[in-house]
Amino acid sequence: MREAFHEQLDGIFHDLAAICGNVEIAVRLATEALLTGDAEIAEKVISADVEIDRSRERVEDSAFLLLSLQQPVASDLRTVVAALRMVSELERMGDLSVHVAKIARLRVPNLAVPAAVRPIIERMALVAEDMVTRVSTIITERNVEDALALVSADEEMDQLRRASFAELLSTDWSHGVEAAVDVALLGRYYERIADHAVSVANRVIFVVTGENPSSVDA
Repeated sequence: MREAFHEQLDGIFHDLAAICGNVEIAVRLATEALLTGDAEIAEKVISADVEIDRSRERVEDSAFLLLSLQQPVASDLRTVVAALRMVSELERMGDLSVHVAKIARLRVPNLAVPAAVRPIIERMALVAEDMVTRVSTIITERNVEDALALVSADEEMDQLRRASFAELLSTDWSHGVEAAVDVALLGRYYERIADHAVSVANRVIFVVTGENPSSVDA
C-alpha cells in the first residue's frame, strides 16, 4: 500500500514538472510575440493556457484523492500539501505569460516595447525563462542545492526591474504614457514569474528537508 502511495506521489511530481515545461513554452512564446508583434503567436499562448489550467485541476484531484484515501502524516503529508501549493504557483506563472501575450496582441501592428528599454525587457524574459527551466529540473530531481542557487537569478531580476523603472523615470523618456504603462506592467509580470519560480523551489526545499525557508509564503 505504501509503495503504491509513493508511486502516486512521484506521479504528481512528474505532472508538476510537465506543467513547468508548458509554462516555459508559454514564457518563451509570449516574449516572442512581444518582441516581434506577432498576434498569431500571442493567441497561441492565450489559448494554450487552458491546458495548464486543466493540468492544475488534475494534479489537485490526484493530491486530494491521496489525502482522502491514504491519510498521510509527517513527511508524506508535507509533500502532498507542498505539491498543492506548487501547482497553484505554476498556474499563476502561466497566467502571467498570458498577460505578456495580451499586451503584445493589444499593440499589434506596433511593438509594445520601445527600443530604449528593449535590452532590459529581453534580459528579463531570458532570466524568467531560464528560472522556469531550472525549476522543472529542481522539481524532478528535488535538488536542494539547485533550489538555493535559484535565488541569485531572482536577484538579477530585481536589478533589471529597478533598471526598467530608471528608464521610465528618466527625463529622456519620450515614448508617452501608454508605452510607460506597458513597460511597467511587463516588468512586473516577468518579476512575478521569477518570484513564483523561487517560491516553487523553496517548497521543494521544504519537501526534502522539512525546513520552511523564510521566502515561502504562508
